[in-house]
Amino acid sequence: MDKLDRAIIAELQLDGRMSATAVASKVGLSVAPCHRRIRELERAGVIAGYQAVIAPERVGLAFEALVFVTLKDRAQLKAFEAAVEKDELIVEAQRLFGEPDFLLRVYANDLSHYQHLYDEVLVELPGVEKLTSTIVMRNIKERAILPV
Repeated sequence: MDKLDRAIIAELQLDGRMSATAVASKVGLSVAPCHRRIRELERAGVIAGYQAVIAPERVGLAFEALVFVTLKDRAQLKAFEAAVEKDELIVEAQRLFGEPDFLLRVYANDLSHYQHLYDEVLVELPGVEKLTSTIVMRNIKERAILPV
């Protein structure tokens, strides 16, 4: 990956809908070579995908919680991860070193909906020993741009 590839990535992080023509203009390439570079970056997995950024509160998901999860033992690790993948209200999940084992970002309509989700879904995830929730007051830096 060279300086031009990094410039292309930087532009696409700011606006994933930007046309190859616009990207080419910004990075100082003609359209055909820029388009080829974008396709190669996609093929190589450097550009993993494109998606719209949705305002959760505008679609009825105004309640956000971070949930720290400790498992009883590692025997349920794969089952836990598979169950987390399936739940659409768990929008992010990171496996951590040390304690706790996981950090989940969970959305709900409101506190009552989250309580139901906590009681009926989160505590029932395979291998869960302990859950600790914290409510997100305000997101300050949500969609970070990678420093390429």
